[in-house]
Amino acid sequence: MKFHVETWGCQMNVLDGQRMAGLLAAQGLSPVDDPFDADVLLLNTCDVREKAESKVYSELGRFQDWKREKAGRVIGVTGCVAQHAGTKILDRVPFVDFVLGTGNVERVPEAVAEAREGRRASYLALDRDSPVYQFREIRRDSPFQAFVTVIEGCDQFCTFCVVPFTRGRERCRRSAEIEVECRELTERGFTEITLLGQTVNAYVCPETGLALAGLLDRLCAIDGLCRIRFLTSHPAFVTSEFGDVLARQPRIARFFHLPVQSGSNRILSRMKRRYTRERYGEIVDDVRRRAPDVVFSTDVIVGFPGETDADFDQTLDLVEEVGFGSLFAFVYSARPGTAAARWGAAEEVPSGVAKERLARLLDVQRKFQGMGNRALEGRVLEVLVEGESKIGETLSGRTSCNRIVHFAAGPRPARAGDYVPVRIDRGLDNSLVGSRAGIA
Repeated sequence: MKFHVETWGCQMNVLDGQRMAGLLAAQGLSPVDDPFDADVLLLNTCDVREKAESKVYSELGRFQDWKREKAGRVIGVTGCVAQHAGTKILDRVPFVDFVLGTGNVERVPEAVAEAREGRRASYLALDRDSPVYQFREIRRDSPFQAFVTVIEGCDQFCTFCVVPFTRGRERCRRSAEIEVECRELTERGFTEITLLGQTVNAYVCPETGLALAGLLDRLCAIDGLCRIRFLTSHPAFVTSEFGDVLARQPRIARFFHLPVQSGSNRILSRMKRRYTRERYGEIVDDVRRRAPDVVFSTDVIVGFPGETDADFDQTLDLVEEVGFGSLFAFVYSARPGTAAARWGAAEEVPSGVAKERLARLLDVQRKFQGMGNRALEGRVLEVLVEGESKIGETLSGRTSCNRIVHFAAGPRPARAGDYVPVRIDRGLDNSLVGSRAGIA
């Protein structure tokens, strides 16, 4: 039998897709790239953006004939939409065999077996206990980069966010298990590991009380692990100890993704973010004082209910003050079940206004991002080669500070997975262009 996992969304979803693929492969199924060649199809869904559920139903429509053409074919909907919509998917789409939520990834083989016996089912329970991972059976997409989940779910309940409903409450893995997984990965040749969590810096080991800073310290002692990244942090959980570990551990990537969401204290309060604009600035300044080479990136929501021109101008001011290395910005979209979705039409920012604000924000970010990139011209940076570039006959990779670099390979060969020194010749708005350093 053959299977295909189609994944949408964040790094957590990507890792869940890899976990499901590994579990099915361990049952003797073979992966295929074309979903129409599969006997088992999993749609691993994301529910963060507007109309996510409609996208799932539209995608399912493509496979209605595929399901009917051959007896025994199985189709399951997994991930965040499955968790949120639940059995409603089974009611609406009779050819879907099962829905499997975010807390039941390990049950994929069971769900497929049940479906092959003609039983439709849902797997939606979210256990408050520490999550169980069969991490040795994950089918990784890269031979040198790996995701490792350290904490699942979120307890913050920001008024715009659906994650507590799709991923459940916070559940931390044991630090000893995480360390074993990372050691085994490096023994297999993985050199860059990204620790994942919806609020990764809220991590606390359920056995020892070890926080993320302490966990990072331990992982930095693993031989063969060259870079450690972590996503995504919440400003409310950034401590001085966290800044200290960034300063003393060069293996931790010089990149800190810290979503701010808005530069207006009024909007931050309405979002239930539990920090002020001033506190966010203090966090950035403290980390930069301890680790000056760390580059910050952020997320911003534009057009949040009730956002005025003055609120938005404060966001623009914050972006200019901080000087983010990169920024991900989105127009607000209401998610079912969240507090902000219940506030009513009177609070809505007109779509045209929100889009115009988004364009202005991206213009400001492009300016400062380009300035930051051009400031790196002439420097030699270590680049992890990820593969061939789309720009001419060059290679592409990432620096420790997560900037994309395109560079000519030169006379000395370099392969994906190599760490090479690259001299930065040009800084563009979204990337760097360089040449191999130290080659005569």
